[in-house]
Amino acid sequence: MKQLPIMQVLPDLKLILNKNKAAVLIAEPGAGKTTGTPPAFLDEPWMSGKSILMLEPRRLAARSAAVYMAACLGESVGQTVGYRMRMDSKVGKNTRIVVVTEGVLTRMLQSDPSLGDVGLIIFDEFHERSLHADLGLALTLEAQSVLREDLRILIMSATLDGERVSALLGGAPVVDCPGRTYPVETIYVPGSGTAQLEQAAAIAVRRALDEQPGDVLVFLPGEREIRRTERELQSGALPQGTVLRPLYGQLPQAMQDAAVAPAVPGERKVVLATSIAETSLTIEGVRTVIDTGQRRTQVFSPRTGMPRLTTVPVSKASADQRRGRAGRTAPGVCYRLWSSEEHQRLPDDNVPEIMETDLAQLALELALWGVRDPAALPWLDAPPAAPYAQGAALLRQLGALDAGGAITPHGRSMAALGAHPRAAHMLLRAAELGAAPLACRLAALLQERDLFKGPAAADSDLTLRVEALLRFERSAETGGADPAILRAVQRESRNLLAQLQAAPEVPRDSSGTGLLLSFAYPDRVGQKRGDGAFLLAGGRGAAMREGQPLSRSPYIVAAGVDDRAGQGRIMLAADLPEEELLRHHAGSFTEEREVYWDKESGSVKARRRTLLGALVLKETSHERPTAEETEDVLLGVISAEGLELLPWDKGTVQLRQRMAFMHGLRTDWPDVADEALLGSLDEWLRPFIQGMRNLRDLQRLPLSRAFEGMLDWNSRQKLDKEAPTHIAVPSGSRIPLDYSNPGAPVLAVRLQEMFGQVDTPRIGMGQVPVLLHLLSPARRPMQVTSDLASFWRSTYFEVKKDLKGRYPKHYWPDDPLQAAPTNRTRPVK
Repeated sequence: MKQLPIMQVLPDLKLILNKNKAAVLIAEPGAGKTTGTPPAFLDEPWMSGKSILMLEPRRLAARSAAVYMAACLGESVGQTVGYRMRMDSKVGKNTRIVVVTEGVLTRMLQSDPSLGDVGLIIFDEFHERSLHADLGLALTLEAQSVLREDLRILIMSATLDGERVSALLGGAPVVDCPGRTYPVETIYVPGSGTAQLEQAAAIAVRRALDEQPGDVLVFLPGEREIRRTERELQSGALPQGTVLRPLYGQLPQAMQDAAVAPAVPGERKVVLATSIAETSLTIEGVRTVIDTGQRRTQVFSPRTGMPRLTTVPVSKASADQRRGRAGRTAPGVCYRLWSSEEHQRLPDDNVPEIMETDLAQLALELALWGVRDPAALPWLDAPPAAPYAQGAALLRQLGALDAGGAITPHGRSMAALGAHPRAAHMLLRAAELGAAPLACRLAALLQERDLFKGPAAADSDLTLRVEALLRFERSAETGGADPAILRAVQRESRNLLAQLQAAPEVPRDSSGTGLLLSFAYPDRVGQKRGDGAFLLAGGRGAAMREGQPLSRSPYIVAAGVDDRAGQGRIMLAADLPEEELLRHHAGSFTEEREVYWDKESGSVKARRRTLLGALVLKETSHERPTAEETEDVLLGVISAEGLELLPWDKGTVQLRQRMAFMHGLRTDWPDVADEALLGSLDEWLRPFIQGMRNLRDLQRLPLSRAFEGMLDWNSRQKLDKEAPTHIAVPSGSRIPLDYSNPGAPVLAVRLQEMFGQVDTPRIGMGQVPVLLHLLSPARRPMQVTSDLASFWRSTYFEVKKDLKGRYPKHYWPDDPLQAAPTNRTRPVK
């Protein structure tokens, strides 16, 4: 340990933490920060016999770090150095360095916010920015501020924006430490993406075994790709002595240890790993890294409230971390299965988990802490508002929060389990019903990948998976299910049973699966629409693959929904018998009386509905709506579908147009444009629809009276004077005005009837000349003008020639202002 680069900066780090409450350590890979730093502080005066907690983001790294530190002290784990993780703990009464995983730190802070026996909390590999690391730091900072001014905090990372973290810690000093890494040659293998990922990885492994010495570490997105790559490599010859070692989080501990341990003499090890091997771990003997450039992450959709696992490209920072694994013990080589141009387009860093995952568990932890608004705590990146609000809404639905956002006793019980709130709620409800054994197995199944592969996996029915698990537990029969996943589910279900202190009995059958699932996913109870489509209680539509037997069920619960399409695709679900839904979810039902517009009959009707979220469970329609309710609906229909529903006769149309003409002159007149009328239906139309109930009634509406009702007596008089319906012309005729264009009313009149009229008639307080359409004896327009005097002076004589030729028997005087006007078609003989 004395040769580790970290030893060079530990004296400075000790001085800093002797004077300051916090520090940031940026240590390059190979510096030895994880195992070299904690022991250095055990004898500091400010520790006063207190212990050190070190947070590790991964279980394997936590256990490995504890084992290594204990070995350096000549001890076994559980003496001076120990670890704590879910369902696995090795600590003793003299343990002073405890390596914990993230959920454990949260539980410790929640049970004892002061952490009175802790002197230093170290956040290792903080650049990974897991949700629990961000939460743990936020809670620790508040505990330090309010309860423990003497508590020290140390943030450690190989790649991190130190200044930004320093600012969060109140300007904490930043210490840089060089690493002890050997040169690593980078070889880009462009074009690998054209092959299947597993095939490309296998080709690169064979190349590395031929070209490079030592062991090989291959980074793959997840367990599925690891298994496929393993099969791909096993399908062809490998150099003698080559052993394949998978490495991922759910692998049994013995197999994880075998992957990390040095290869035995005469063997070459190929480790097929997820991102679990990206940091903290040093896998002895690795001289070559093969990076597929992909990682698996869970992305939460605020639009649907549904998380989904997706495979995304790694960041440049992650790629550099992976590359560095090849140079921990000797010079190495990194094969990147992409081009250098593609590398430049990678994001600089991974998106922090808090920015893209389901925040229901975070909301529950904050409520347990006593915080209703996350802004009350210090964050490097604050939780996004929309996913956080959806998480809190789910907690209210599960009964974990009250209406004011405070945690309930049920919420405290959920938080104590440490599981996702959906699973925790299901487990607690199941325990009340004596169904804990089945619920624990169901929760474990939901955490794992699908048991089935190939055609069997196409069936969405979750009960088939439950039955396969129960057969395996009784007779070790796999029935086509993946035995490794079956064993992992079995282990996890036992852990959950132990937490619930429930008997480990094997359930008789899978009956009750749908009901238990509905406790976890009340928002995803689905009601059949037909053709495999369902409406979920949360309001979203989702459909099953074609031909699913489960699609015939009246009600289902969707445990897995792929929300990438416009309508979600149900990947995993279970039948929910209607009687169980009605019996066990009655407390979530709402009763609603609705008065609505029935399009089919064109009338207003009333109904009572029993609802579960967006689902209508029961409906009766025997009630008669009140007059006021009916009026509200009628006005709503008119507002939605438009004024065309009203009975527009010619007189009403002209009245509206005349009022629009007056509004154009004076804004204190009523605005009768569509938008204004639709926005004020309650004022001008409601009094005239009293007693009406359907479209037929609306056709009897006295619409002209409704418009007249907008005007007082003086205004109606002014309307008749300034926007008359007719104008008297020299012939004695009263010609109607056309107000279709309120800005330019039209008077269409035969030319002969205007003889003797010098100027254009004017309306609207004399402000608006009418637009004259001067017609021939056959009532065809001969001239359009708003300046009659100018027409008589200049244009009339040209028009006269044309008219005289076409209508020779009519009188076309040389002086129209002196001629007698006539409304006769032919002149008097």
